Amino acid sequence: MTNAGPLAGGGAVSKLCVRQATKLYEGVAAIQNVDFDLHAGEVHALVGENGAGKSTLCKAIAGAVQLTSGDILLDGEPCQFLSPADALRRGIAMVYQEDSLVPTMTVAQNVQLGRERFLTTFRRINISAQQLLQSMNFNVEPSDVVATLGTAKRQMVEIARAVYYQAEVIIFDEPTASLTPEETQHLFLLIDDLRRRGIAIVYISHALEEALRVADRITVLRDSRRVITGAAKDFTRATLVEHMVGRTLAESETGRGSGAGARGDRVLRVQNVISGTMVKNMSFSVFAGEVLGIAGLVGSGRSEIAQVIAGARKRNLLHGGMIYLGDRPVRYRVPAQAVRDGIAYVTEDRKVAGFFETMTTDDNIYTGWLASLAGRGRRIYVKRHRDKVAADWVAKTRITSINRLSRVIELSGGNQQKVVVAKSLAQEPRLIILDEPTRGVDVGSVEEIHEIIRGLAREGKAVVVISSYLPEILKISDRILVARGGQIVAEFDPREATQEKIMYAAVH
Repeated sequence: MTNAGPLAGGGAVSKLCVRQATKLYEGVAAIQNVDFDLHAGEVHALVGENGAGKSTLCKAIAGAVQLTSGDILLDGEPCQFLSPADALRRGIAMVYQEDSLVPTMTVAQNVQLGRERFLTTFRRINISAQQLLQSMNFNVEPSDVVATLGTAKRQMVEIARAVYYQAEVIIFDEPTASLTPEETQHLFLLIDDLRRRGIAIVYISHALEEALRVADRITVLRDSRRVITGAAKDFTRATLVEHMVGRTLAESETGRGSGAGARGDRVLRVQNVISGTMVKNMSFSVFAGEVLGIAGLVGSGRSEIAQVIAGARKRNLLHGGMIYLGDRPVRYRVPAQAVRDGIAYVTEDRKVAGFFETMTTDDNIYTGWLASLAGRGRRIYVKRHRDKVAADWVAKTRITSINRLSRVIELSGGNQQKVVVAKSLAQEPRLIILDEPTRGVDVGSVEEIHEIIRGLAREGKAVVVISSYLPEILKISDRILVARGGQIVAEFDPREATQEKIMYAAVH
C-alpha cells in the first residue's frame, strides 16, 4: 500500500508538516513513510484501526518518541523534539488517551505543572484553575486530588492543562472516550473556539461520526501507512471504514436480542444495595444466557454497583442490602473471592486497574487463569502451560502485537483492552461484567468484542455490559436498564427502546 491522496488543500500554509515519517520497533514498522500536515485554525482528524500507527505518529509530533527516519517541520523550520517538554516549549501539547496526570497532586497543581510562578500561593493557583475550568464548562473542583477523580474528570483536567499552556498545536487522543454526551458537546464547542483562535488541532478518534462532524480534513492510516487524506465533507462513515480496513464492513444497525437463546436461571440478584453516596437502593437481576445492558451518565452509580458485585467496593455494613449469587447470599471483602466464585469484572480504566503494564501479554492473561478456581493452589510456574492458555485467548480475542512477549504498555489502546478482556475470560467465569468494553477500540475490533460477548451469552453465561455508547447498548443487549442517581430507574426491551428514550430516563 502506497500513500494516496493529497495533503495540503487550497494553497494553505502548513503550521506543522511531517514528511516520510518512519518509526521502527525491533525492525518492525509502527509507521512507515507517512506524510501528514496541519494548518493553523484547522481540525485534522486521524483515523484507523488499532495498530495502524495513529498514536505513534502523534507521539512523535509531541516528542514522546523519536522517529527512526523522516522530518518534522514547524512553521516551515525543521525541528527535533527530544521530549514532550521540548515540544511543549515549541507550542505542541498532547492530551493522551490514558491520562498523564500526577495522581497525588490537586487538579490546580496538575493544570499548571511545569508553568508555575516562582512565587505563588495555593489560593492563587486554585483561582486561576477554577476560572479556566469554568470557562470550558468542566465541573471539576481545582482543590480535588487527581487520584480521587473518575476517568471522565481526569480527561477534563488533561484538556484544561493543554489549553492553559496556550499551545499552538493540540493533539487530542480519544478525547471523548470518557465523557458523557453533554460533556462531549461542551468539548466540541471548546474545539470550535480553539479553531477560531487559530489553534491547529489533531483529533484522533474511533468514533467516526465525531471525526466527520468536527474535522475539516481527515487522514486515514492502515497497516502503518497513510492511505488517503481529504476534506471531511468528501467522506462518509462507510467510505472511512472501507479505507480503514481495506474492505467494506457489514455492520448491522441492531442485533437486538440476538446475543442469546432462551433465558436461563437467575445467576445474580441485587436487592436494595447501598454503597456510600453513589449507590442508593439499587435492585436488579441477571440471568444465564442473556446480555444485560446498563446505561446511564457518569456518576449514576452504574460502575460503582459493578465494583460492589465484584468485591472492589464495599456496600454499607448496616442496611446495605443483599447480593445473591444464585440462591446464596454473598459479601466479598476482596475481588479474589468473587473471582473464585466465578465472577469476572472488566474495569473501565484499563491503565489503572486492568492489566500489569510491565508484564507481557502472555503473563497478563495467565494471571487471570491463576486467579481462578482452576488455577488456585498452583505453586509452580509452568511456561508451557502459560503459553497454551495465553495462545488460546490471544486467538479467541484476536489480539495483535509485534511480539506477544512485548510489554502490554507497548500495545495499542484497543489491543490493551483485548488483553484485559482475555485476562478476565481466562478465569472461566459464569458471570461477566464489562464496564465500557469497547472504549478506545477501533471499528473492526468493536465487532469482534461484540461477537465475543454474544458468544458468552450463547454459552449460557450471564453477561452485564455497562456502556456510555447508546448504539452499543441497543445493539447487543437482551434487556436494558437505566441508572440515575444511584438507582435503576427504567427497564427497556431493546426492540422497543430508542436512544432518546434511554437518554430521557438517564437525565430526567
